[in-house]
Amino acid sequence: MSDRRAELDSQQHRKRIGRGVQQIEAVDFFNVLTGPQLLEATEAHLPEHRERLYPPTVTLAMFLRQALEEDRSCQKAVNAWAAQRVAEGLSANSVDTGAYCRARGRLPMQMVMALTRESGRLLSARARIGWRWRGRTVKLVDGSTISMADSEANQTQYPQSCNQAPGVGFPLARILAVICLSSGAVLQAAMGPCEGAGNSELGLLRGLGEAFCAGDVMLADALFCNYFLIATLQATGVDVLFEQHGGRITDFRRGERLGTRDHRVHWAKPRRPQWMTAQQYQSFPDTLALREVEVEGRVLVTTLLDPRRVSKGELAELYTQRWQVELDLRNIKSTLGMDVLSCRSPPMVVKEMWVYLLAYNLIRLLMAQAAAAAAVHPRELSFKHTVQLWTEWTARRLCSAAAHHTADLFRLIAQIKVGNRPARIEPRMRKRRPKPYPWLQVPRAQARSQIPALAQA
Repeated sequence: MSDRRAELDSQQHRKRIGRGVQQIEAVDFFNVLTGPQLLEATEAHLPEHRERLYPPTVTLAMFLRQALEEDRSCQKAVNAWAAQRVAEGLSANSVDTGAYCRARGRLPMQMVMALTRESGRLLSARARIGWRWRGRTVKLVDGSTISMADSEANQTQYPQSCNQAPGVGFPLARILAVICLSSGAVLQAAMGPCEGAGNSELGLLRGLGEAFCAGDVMLADALFCNYFLIATLQATGVDVLFEQHGGRITDFRRGERLGTRDHRVHWAKPRRPQWMTAQQYQSFPDTLALREVEVEGRVLVTTLLDPRRVSKGELAELYTQRWQVELDLRNIKSTLGMDVLSCRSPPMVVKEMWVYLLAYNLIRLLMAQAAAAAAVHPRELSFKHTVQLWTEWTARRLCSAAAHHTADLFRLIAQIKVGNRPARIEPRMRKRRPKPYPWLQVPRAQARSQIPALAQA
């Protein structure tokens, strides 16, 4: 009897989701979230709720759309929702943003996080064998920084740089992402202050828990070339490929020679770091067997020890793919605009970050489907082109139309290919000069109070 009751409750919950989706055509992303691939995850995390103007389905869809719009203000989102209600024959609602902002606050954090991780896991697990490296899942890891609205709460949780005077800087956070090389999807992420113990990129990675599975390959830069991280991953069946850390000297005259500038060595366990307990330190092996190779002046470190299975050239080719994570973070921060978050409280800042990552993964889902239909690799397709097409598609309400429109969308996405430019180098410089305004050296309120005195002088 209880099983029957649970089944009826599940059916009713599923119908409520369906009604929420059918209520408006603007839930463009929810048409993807409630598709056969992600319906179970969406259903499991959608909370019980009253019928409001902004139920969780509508709120999440609007929040996701904000992540793709050039004008990301809540007023723009509420105006678009009000206009759409009128277009669909519903009553005109208030365009005050208060109700929508409260609805965003009620949106469960765990729901957004779980959908982001599940969409990433789904994309990575279903990546075609030809998209993988030697049939294995390669996971890219890298970090970056983002700023946010300058509120007192944000400054307390994510203090600005210590090099800036009080009142003239912005709160600064460090983010870390684990990204699938074959699909580009974000699998895990973490966020913390830029300074302080445990807030380095390595510290954030240690706090992610089970971000890797046996058989994975972790690909990252020299910052992650750490004895304890390598030992932890190796114990779980995960291989690594890093660039050698600048603090370690590589001597190819030592160890077992495997080829030209290619040898197998044993690293001795370093001293116990402050963050590690004595018991944890004792659990690590006294030495690690690793392979070091030099390619074009760069020393690579890996746990792929057999040169007959993985040649030096294959390691070098794989490491060049590490640059993809830089492009992915650029897409998230610059193309989507996550480099500056707008929420004014720390809990909402974290939720906003996860909404951006979910929007990014859903765009990657469209790209993977388009790549599969066109028999190309997802990395060959343009992320920005896909975002532009999707926003136009949803603006014309084609996302929930006939199936042939979906096929047309995939064909259009696959038409634009990104350039294949290996070893491209560009200077990190800007040609266009900024406007000749002086830098703000004091808090804005203080500068504003000085304007009349300056005008009279």
